[in-house]
Amino acid sequence: MRKGLTTMPRLLTLTLSLLAVWAVLGASAASAQKLRVVTSTTDLKSLTEVVTGDLAEVDAMARPTQTPHDVEVRPSLMVKVRRADAMIVNGLDLDNWADVVAEGANNPNVIPGAPGRIDASRGILVLEVPKTRVDRSMGDVHPSGNPHYTLDPGMAAAVTQNILEGLARVAPQHRAAFERNRQQFLARVDEAMGRWDAMLAPYKGSPVVVNHALWIYLLTRFGLVQVGTVEERPGIPATANHVVKLVNLMKEDRVKVVVAEPWSDFKLVQRVAQEAGAKAAILAATVGSVKGTDTYLEAVDFNVKTLAQMLK
Repeated sequence: MRKGLTTMPRLLTLTLSLLAVWAVLGASAASAQKLRVVTSTTDLKSLTEVVTGDLAEVDAMARPTQTPHDVEVRPSLMVKVRRADAMIVNGLDLDNWADVVAEGANNPNVIPGAPGRIDASRGILVLEVPKTRVDRSMGDVHPSGNPHYTLDPGMAAAVTQNILEGLARVAPQHRAAFERNRQQFLARVDEAMGRWDAMLAPYKGSPVVVNHALWIYLLTRFGLVQVGTVEERPGIPATANHVVKLVNLMKEDRVKVVVAEPWSDFKLVQRVAQEAGAKAAILAATVGSVKGTDTYLEAVDFNVKTLAQMLK
């Protein structure tokens, strides 16, 4: 009798230990089965995560605090991409460096034309498409048009549809789950859009000056008008003569707001705003680039609230 009683706790301990091991192995197996997805930007990372939910591990190559135009191609990025099932790029010449990363990673899943290579810009309405031949004297002008479409929350449906279709090529068994996740996210976007429209509706038609020409999608969505840039040409710093002309224009048009990205020369932006009697603000150019903007909806919310406050 005593022997049996002694054995029972041991059996219970052994059983619990085995259950713990099985749980760890199960979690490891589930993790191993997750899709591995790499995106070029943090905006696309956030938009991909709302589609995949817990079915994928998603990582961005560009950091939120750097301009996605000029990401340095490092061996660490190639390592990140080497085992990826899919790579999601912004397209429109914003992230051409991603081609170099994909080639260096030697991963056939993500080279251009592969099923796992997903262009999030497919089929969207592109703004500021040049009507003349583009050359370097024009600055950092993109031949295919302005590539910063993710700043417009109205683009979320098209972008997430492109992401879904691409991921469904790689993992068709998850299409239904991807679609369910996407619809839940779009419902949240629709709810938020009502609030955002209400916040900026009183200021429709208001003129805005930007530091770099990346805000046109956001401004157009909410009926604001971009009338000038602090940069003389895209990516080319302002000359003294340009600043004088811009300040005069701002006074004539009664511009109240100058917006900039976190990596801008904000002291110059502030000086231009001050001379014109306007206010300057940094907006979230990418998800995570400003404190409290760790998701796509948080980034848009921050930008809309900041604009509304500045335009009062």
